Amino acid sequence: MSHLPVIIGFGGINAAGRASFHQAYQRMVLDSLDEKHRQQTIVGLASLMNLVHYSTDHFLDQAGTRYSYDEVASSFNQTVRDGTLIRRIDERFFPVDATTWQKNLSMRPDGKSPLTFVTASRHLPEPLPPSWKVTTLSDKEVQVEITDAVDIKVSSERVFPVQAGGILPSGFEPSALYASRNHPRGLQMTVYAASDAIQSMGIDWNTILQHVAPDQVAVYAGSAMSQLDYNGSGGMIQARLMGKKVTSKQCALGFCEMPADFVNAYILGSVGATGTGAGACATFLYNLRMAVDDINSGRRKLVLIGTSEAPVTSEVADGYAAMGALATDADLMKLDGTEAADHRRASRPFGENCGFTLAESSQFIVLCADDLALELGANIYGAVGAVFVNADGHKKSISAPGAGNYITMAKAMASARTIVGADAVARRSFVQAHGSSTPQNRVTESHILNEAAKAFGIESWPVAAMKSYVGHSIGSAGGDQLTASLGVWQHGLIPGIKTIDGPASDLHCSNLRIGNQDMEVGKVGMGIDVAFINAKGFGGNNATANVFAPHIVEKMLAKKHGAAALSEHHKRNEAVNETAQDYNARSIRGEAKPIYLFDHNVIDNENIEIQSDKVVIPGFDKAIDLPDESAYPDMV
Repeated sequence: MSHLPVIIGFGGINAAGRASFHQAYQRMVLDSLDEKHRQQTIVGLASLMNLVHYSTDHFLDQAGTRYSYDEVASSFNQTVRDGTLIRRIDERFFPVDATTWQKNLSMRPDGKSPLTFVTASRHLPEPLPPSWKVTTLSDKEVQVEITDAVDIKVSSERVFPVQAGGILPSGFEPSALYASRNHPRGLQMTVYAASDAIQSMGIDWNTILQHVAPDQVAVYAGSAMSQLDYNGSGGMIQARLMGKKVTSKQCALGFCEMPADFVNAYILGSVGATGTGAGACATFLYNLRMAVDDINSGRRKLVLIGTSEAPVTSEVADGYAAMGALATDADLMKLDGTEAADHRRASRPFGENCGFTLAESSQFIVLCADDLALELGANIYGAVGAVFVNADGHKKSISAPGAGNYITMAKAMASARTIVGADAVARRSFVQAHGSSTPQNRVTESHILNEAAKAFGIESWPVAAMKSYVGHSIGSAGGDQLTASLGVWQHGLIPGIKTIDGPASDLHCSNLRIGNQDMEVGKVGMGIDVAFINAKGFGGNNATANVFAPHIVEKMLAKKHGAAALSEHHKRNEAVNETAQDYNARSIRGEAKPIYLFDHNVIDNENIEIQSDKVVIPGFDKAIDLPDESAYPDMV
């Protein structure tokens, strides 16, 4: 019997805030929430953004002014709104009004006298050019005379054409929450996001390890673009041209699977399976597919899946801008007929648009086999039925869309139909579109979705597009979509695409429902049985997942395990949920900290015990069993 992969925890950080307990999702639908959840969202973000900190029974701002919970929600409401979601890129990343460039400058003598200047002797090039004459002025300085033409590079500044980004909430710095030791930003975000997901479970990690063998756990996490800021591969590549030395960490910390490595080494201490599947903007779903396959087959009982992407650098923006993929200020102004770009509305999926908006995000979910979830009394937020991946075939441009996404979408919908039925797919589903906000995507993806809707009898399919809120986080985009979708079942609201006036005139949308207002879909999301998460990546990396609602999962588990097993699960869940909610409350107050266990319980390799039928690892309750049957019994 196959095992159902259920979601028992999730967490992360993006431009909307903390993912766990639907906090980032709530920022997206803020004005449609009841007063209780609206206040909770504002207070949580105010704490996250270091606008206030909690002290016993009240909050204090930076000046020491005292606030009650209600007062924080009212006093910092606008500041929180302004400092979240897509907005103008600030100085934390690069100065968009004065971005550093190198200009080539050719100089030659005027024919009457040589070019002459004074410099430090240690700055002389090696070997010395033949047209250079050097005269020593002191122990440290020399005079240089040049009798021929010379090319030099001079630092310059320009206004960067792209000024909007999906950046983490203002004032929030993951590096300040643990001993970050010059980690690349993507890894700093990994520590926060993975910790958020783990702590959101309400189950201690050591308790889980009492129920599973060490090799029944896996971590699949990575980055599509690796770590490209100065502390990672970016700095390693730039160092010589900048006259600096490469550090011992830049190469090592730049690998694309390093988020998984960090989780294993500093958060979980896992010795289970690890790695990442890289698929451009579909990377999160590639990792999710590996996890689903592992749990379906019984190879793993619990998998942590995630991605972490920090691409908001001037160099990465240069690359995408050169392809014409990003929304520039000039194009936004032309689109709106204004003299100032509306950075808040830079990303406009399925509307009149001009390019996507780069964003940073780290998202993780905890996927668990259904029997272990019941045994642990875990919270169940949904289940992943399947993830389908297909390429585009022959194509003219490597970045252009193709045939693969038609296949993945059709497979995901057909797969869901076999589980929840044709009526549920036709009447009680919605799609989290890739929705990149480029003119090409709006036409091609709308055609895919519209044709799929027709084929499966859907008359008005609700379409959500999270990039309108948080931007395009490349490898983490699917994680942004999935974690936001879980909020639909909590609050019964599908976020509208609020940055658009309406669907663009060239869309294929006869069977799609694309709107700029939040859509009510029934009490606590009972009107939705299944969500489809769609991702389209450069190079032809297409993936679509079907995710089932908690009430559907409950029915599936009751049929498989029986009412008595579910009753026992509900009893065990009371304590688990209490612990999880306590973590959420502490996070809202700004008291919860990420897990970072440096130099903690390092395994003594000399005490690892290898036997003919098992391996015993110090510090783990259960041994790792070794295979005792042939994997190919019919062939030997």
